[in-house]
Amino acid sequence: MMIARVRRSHLVVRAKRNPPEGGVLASYARRMDTNDIRWNDEARAKILSDSDRVLREAVVAVASSKDLTSDEAFAQLNGRLKDRFIDYEPGPDIRKYADAIVAGEFSEAS
Repeated sequence: MMIARVRRSHLVVRAKRNPPEGGVLASYARRMDTNDIRWNDEARAKILSDSDRVLREAVVAVASSKDLTSDEAFAQLNGRLKDRFIDYEPGPDIRKYADAIVAGEFSEAS
């Protein structure tokens, strides 16, 4: 059985101390189910936290702009976010923040 942990953005793989004949990769490659490949809970939490930080930074940066329409704020948010995520697609949450920016719901001190 292999255990994967993320530590400071490095993937660490540990295997049994005495692997069977053929080496670690040969013995475990046949037994690992692709459904078992996933981030551990610590890594998932870090990924989500980082994603929230990127979104927050984008909203605060766009909120510092003056006299934007909702569509302009939406476009600026998308421009800041699209290259930061794999397969990024804007959704209703981005529209919600664009509308809140235009309504002045974010203060500069936030």
